[in-house]
Amino acid sequence: MQSVEIRDVIIPPGLEDAMSKQAQAERERQARIILGTAETEIASKFVEAAQPYQNNPVAIHLRAMNMLYEGLREKGSMIIVPSSAVESMNLGVIGGLSALAQNAKADDKPV
Repeated sequence: MQSVEIRDVIIPPGLEDAMSKQAQAERERQARIILGTAETEIASKFVEAAQPYQNNPVAIHLRAMNMLYEGLREKGSMIIVPSSAVESMNLGVIGGLSALAQNAKADDKPV
């Protein structure tokens, strides 16, 4: 019985370059597949999250008002909305609520 031991394999530079490019292409392919799968899952979740708002203008209105309220609570934040949204959402009320919330936080602070 004979045995053969391979100690050092020299790969020609052209073959090494081709193998490297193939491996890089496979990594990029896998990354794009993962990204595409994530995008599909995210889109599906958005569709699922939108279901309660479908054909329910009050729910949409309340959600929009909540989003603006949360944005107004942040210090130094600036929100730009179309004038039609300002009128339809009665933003004066939201601004007042935000001011009340900030005052309540200030009143709760120990002196």
